[in-house]
Amino acid sequence: MKELRRSLRDAPVVSRDGYEYFVHGVTDGIPPMEPAVLREIAAEIADAVDLESVDTLVAPEAMGIHHVTALALETDLPFVVVRKRAYGFPDEVPIHQETAYGESELYVNGLEAGDRVVLVDDVLSSGGTIRAVCAGLEEAGVDLEACVVVLRRTDTDPGELPVEVTNLLDVRVENGEVVVED
Repeated sequence: MKELRRSLRDAPVVSRDGYEYFVHGVTDGIPPMEPAVLREIAAEIADAVDLESVDTLVAPEAMGIHHVTALALETDLPFVVVRKRAYGFPDEVPIHQETAYGESELYVNGLEAGDRVVLVDDVLSSGGTIRAVCAGLEEAGVDLEACVVVLRRTDTDPGELPVEVTNLLDVRVENGEVVVED
């Protein structure tokens, strides 16, 4: 994870209603996401999670999309995006997402009961996105084989989660800077 560690060194931290939020290509696409970092992330996720019996990768909009796309290219697995807009399809599953800095509606489409999926996202912080998406996947009747995030914030408490979450790196915000833990 040499490239990812290096890229996190200068990530700015901004306040979003009192929540210290770091801005990085992994989590925001700002600054530009470096291809070497994205390739490294995809390879590390492919090594960290058993994808042998997986039918489809799943990522929430918006910041899981580039990670799941890179992983799909690495593994030749298709992916579905949990969207922030409804399409009105008959099997659409609406879910409510609450995070440390906002809330929104999400919609699960494109999956069938019994599909075996891996959930991929950018960061685990408050756990709100993972809880919401897991609930939607359960309602859709899919089998969640694994959940993986690129970064896990250790300075926030996600509370109890419905699934074990694999992460590539642990980070925290300390004195206005991102610290990568060993």
